[in-house]
Amino acid sequence: MEVFRITAPRAKEVPVIVSSPHSGIRFPDSISIKAEFAGNPDDTDWFIDQLYDFVPDMGATLISAVYNRWVIDLNRDPANKPLYSDGRVITGLVPLTTFNGAALYDLNPGEKEIQIRIDQYFRPYHDKLSELISEKVKKFGKVILFDAHSIRKNVPGIRPEPFPDLILGDDEGRSASDSVITAAMKALTDSPFQVAHNEPFKGGYITRNYGDPEKNIHALQLEMAKLNYLDDSERLYDHARAGQIRKVLENLFTNLIHEVSI
Repeated sequence: MEVFRITAPRAKEVPVIVSSPHSGIRFPDSISIKAEFAGNPDDTDWFIDQLYDFVPDMGATLISAVYNRWVIDLNRDPANKPLYSDGRVITGLVPLTTFNGAALYDLNPGEKEIQIRIDQYFRPYHDKLSELISEKVKKFGKVILFDAHSIRKNVPGIRPEPFPDLILGDDEGRSASDSVITAAMKALTDSPFQVAHNEPFKGGYITRNYGDPEKNIHALQLEMAKLNYLDDSERLYDHARAGQIRKVLENLFTNLIHEVSI
């Protein structure tokens, strides 16, 4: 059972891993989620793995999820500790609602079902991510883990205002070195897009769990508004929009690769 996909570097390998944990769209037959949501999993990071499919051509490794985040959220603490405590809607390890609070189940999954999902979907992804990180550190002495995400421009369940175009998260400077953060922010702020830093998102479980700059493991999260690369419905891939944001992302990875090559 394939629970993630790996795209290996197609150019000279560099110590950069791009993770796309929320672009998966599959649901196992055993999942009893309401049909209207299984057919339209709106909280999905639609086509993020496609948007970043250029990174292997720059020497990076791409890992992307196969199963949807509503099966189990690969960017949540396996102990189900909340990421934020400011009153926003926070979906858990196994989400029971959408971002806007709609119930996903008639009967919520119990502890046994949740443990099955951890074993079958969560652990394999994170075991592979840990393996990739260890391999890069062993080979290069350092690694940048880049966690790629997207979100609707407006999600009232999280906050009433529209989100900025691009939001870089680094757990308030704890998940990456100052130089790596500066390299990333320069590429973003040099772009025509609206940029925020650690607000309203500072990185999820992946960024916070793996980032350890003292061990030369630098983790960043980039959240972006879906309108940057999707059509006005925020559901279909828009090649013109995607082409513009990919130029920014290419500059970003150029900066990051230069930083880890010094």
